[in-house]
Amino acid sequence: MPGLNLTIVIPAYNEELRLPVTLERIAEFVANRNSSTEVIVIDDGSTDRTVAIAESFQTRIPQLRVLSNERNRGKGCSVRHGSLEAQGDNVLFTDADLSAPIEEGEKLLAALKTHDVAIGSRAVDRSLIDVHESPFREFAGSVFNKIVRIVLQLPFVDTQCGFKAFRRERCRIIFEQQTIERFGFDPELLFLARFHGLSISEVPVRWAHSPATKVNMLRDSIQMFLDVFVIYWNALLGRYVRAKQDVPNTQLTS
Repeated sequence: MPGLNLTIVIPAYNEELRLPVTLERIAEFVANRNSSTEVIVIDDGSTDRTVAIAESFQTRIPQLRVLSNERNRGKGCSVRHGSLEAQGDNVLFTDADLSAPIEEGEKLLAALKTHDVAIGSRAVDRSLIDVHESPFREFAGSVFNKIVRIVLQLPFVDTQCGFKAFRRERCRIIFEQQTIERFGFDPELLFLARFHGLSISEVPVRWAHSPATKVNMLRDSIQMFLDVFVIYWNALLGRYVRAKQDVPNTQLTS
């Protein structure tokens, strides 16, 4: 599909209830844009009507593709799958519940004019949060962010917002080298972006917590903490390979 400006990637697992409203809003967003946009829904082994619902929107969104993982592998795997399949100049991934309104994507695309990566952030300007998480979730998120900042030397105040955009060709290598397949994948993408010398902008966005979130506070939080050290270990063992054209970066390269 030549001339595509943007690919929107939506990872989806058992999203038959939330996906219709999300795709309606994205259809309106795509129709109102001045440049061509494709939408990719990645089904992560759903057992409900997620695929059928997504395919039913192909008349509303002409450049909509519905792709599937062979089984349930995790959000990180779905984002990687969609980003590597994308054909737009820019790639934006968003949660299936649109916790960040899709219109906020224009902020990220504006940032991509001067940066390689633009990440939506809830922590830069908390006045933009319409619905907060529970105090416990916010506390856990703060602790996780501090660990990420210390262990991986990432300077960002919110790595976990599910709303990020990338210049496709420049950033393809970070998805090719991504190894984390579940909810801990965001810090790995950002670590890889810095490792490869890519520029990153953290952009405040409007956001509203969805009570139907798929993140299990106990199981997924433990796995995410472990994933931080997997990333650190991968870097120490030289499992991330720098391309010849990369700008040198000194972080965690032994």
